Amino acid sequence: MQEAHKVVMMKPVDSVAVALTDIPAGTRVRVVSGESVFEVEVLDPIEFGHKFAVRPIAAGESILKYGEVIGRATADIRPGQHVHIHNLEGIRGRGDQLAKQ
Repeated sequence: MQEAHKVVMMKPVDSVAVALTDIPAGTRVRVVSGESVFEVEVLDPIEFGHKFAVRPIAAGESILKYGEVIGRATADIRPGQHVHIHNLEGIRGRGDQLAKQ
């Protein structure tokens, strides 16, 4: 039996979930938010507190966590990929980015 990995995804509209334990690459996780259920194979090792995509995210698309926009994808992101500074551009507090949200 595969070890259970805890994750949190607060809102069904979110595009990412957060790992509550370290998750090795290749692990299949079940992410539940409301009535939305995602079965995701984690493609990269995900450390505690880090995010991974639960659905495809296109380059330039807003990334949602806890129902809020936390940034914009700088590249296409596949479900299960780590979402962090290498593929996420923060836009919070940037007046120059407000019109682009």
